[in-house]
Amino acid sequence: MDGQQAVLDFLQYLRVERHYSLYTQKAYYTDLREFQKFLATQLPANYSWTDVDQRVIENYLDTLAQKDYAEKTVARKVSSLRSFFKYLKRNQVIQQDPLELIQLQNHQRILPEFLYQKEIDQLFPATAGNSPLQQRDQALLELLYDTGIRVSEASDLKIAQIDWSLGVILIHGKGKKDRYVPLGQHLRKTLKQYLQSGRPQLLGNVLPHDYLLVNSRGHRLTSRGIEYLLNKILERSHLNGKIHPHMLRHSFATQMLTNGADLRTVQELLGHANLSTTQIYTHLTMEHLQQDYRKYFPRAK
Repeated sequence: MDGQQAVLDFLQYLRVERHYSLYTQKAYYTDLREFQKFLATQLPANYSWTDVDQRVIENYLDTLAQKDYAEKTVARKVSSLRSFFKYLKRNQVIQQDPLELIQLQNHQRILPEFLYQKEIDQLFPATAGNSPLQQRDQALLELLYDTGIRVSEASDLKIAQIDWSLGVILIHGKGKKDRYVPLGQHLRKTLKQYLQSGRPQLLGNVLPHDYLLVNSRGHRLTSRGIEYLLNKILERSHLNGKIHPHMLRHSFATQMLTNGADLRTVQELLGHANLSTTQIYTHLTMEHLQQDYRKYFPRAK
């Protein structure tokens, strides 16, 4: 199997078996293409993946370090390589995984950004109104904040996944992992209005489909489209900075834990495979508590 074909097969695996979003697939492809360009400077022109050993990987890490990439970026690139070489070994393209003994230095983990409650309270009024687009924006904002689902999960969500009688939404998560998230009263009311009025008007003469969120032309709202709309909502709210869909996911998790939710419950709602991924939010809430402690308790100063 030649080098490029192995990469294409891996991307197909991510798409067909892992159900990764197009955005994630592109990120993997970008990382692997960069690695292939590096290999062209290190190995003979007719190299195979079996020629890539630990020494080559260590040289690549040195190259990344020289480019002054952020630690998070380096970690992502290494993660892409780990997934790729595990795939090659599982499919018997290689016998030895060159990254098995590679360990990145442990650095302080970057805490996720989230919105404080007062900022959330300022964000929602920016979607007020009864026009089809305003109803759509209300549904979008309420859906992301009330459930903590990923932006790709929101983009792919279909109306049939909403169980109104049980009050839950079926979410098709990463790696074919399904989960249920509750359908709260605020979200139920907002979605009902959007489905009865706003969405039919946005669909217009478009061929009917079951995707919940649609753009101004009635087509499925993409992940990029969601991010664009959220920043437009942010502008109308007069809050500073930029907003990413994951900030609403982080805000949901932070609110849950701050108000006493069990870590396992939050893990299940977010669809995290490992509890360690969810535990970062405990650090985030603890930092918030520390800030308030230093601010409001005289003897802490």
